[in-house]
Amino acid sequence: MTSQAKGQRTLVGYYLQLLLWMVFMAVVTFLAAGTLAYPAGWIMIVLFGGGGVALIAWLSRRSPQLLRERMSSPIQKGQEGWDKVWLSLFVLAFCLWFAFMPWDAARSNFTAVPLWLQVVGALLVLANYAGCFWTFNVNTFAAPVVKIQEGQTVIDTGPYALVRHPMYSSALLLFFGMPLLLGSWTGLWGALVLSIALAWRSVNEEKALRRQFVDYDDYSRRVRYRLIPYIW
Repeated sequence: MTSQAKGQRTLVGYYLQLLLWMVFMAVVTFLAAGTLAYPAGWIMIVLFGGGGVALIAWLSRRSPQLLRERMSSPIQKGQEGWDKVWLSLFVLAFCLWFAFMPWDAARSNFTAVPLWLQVVGALLVLANYAGCFWTFNVNTFAAPVVKIQEGQTVIDTGPYALVRHPMYSSALLLFFGMPLLLGSWTGLWGALVLSIALAWRSVNEEKALRRQFVDYDDYSRRVRYRLIPYIW
């Protein structure tokens, strides 16, 4: 099998992996909601599916190595030990939170959150994907786990000139956009908990970065904010 054929086979595998995740999301969403008549749920599935397809297609040309990292297991070789525990718990918490929101929205017959705020939520989800594209464009080492990769350097351009963890900043938009889109006020409390967990991870991730890169301290002095410009 030629390298091109292997690459195409691998790419098909990535799309199948995304499809399985979309099916899982759909099953959880509509089972929790108790109905298929849930427009916000369908919109969310379309946004996640469309964003996932776009990222896979773009990264397969921009950086196949980064795509491989992003689609890999959340437990990897070389990953910080504490991050294996953190990420396992985070994924579990995310899935429980994700299942709760459609159920919570159904309790009010999907009318608790006004339509205009649901639109804002959808825009925040889209902004998350825009942030991901921007980050991946300047940092091809943006792995989903905390580990140091061969050839990795400190990046200080693009979104990294604004905050030290732009992927996490983008995730905050997703965390608060999803409850608004799905119509769950209580889900915003879950978004806050996930955001605090992500902030904790950023602090501990920087300890690993400082051990590896002598210029990280200088970078952190130039870019003062971790996640939110002018705040923290």
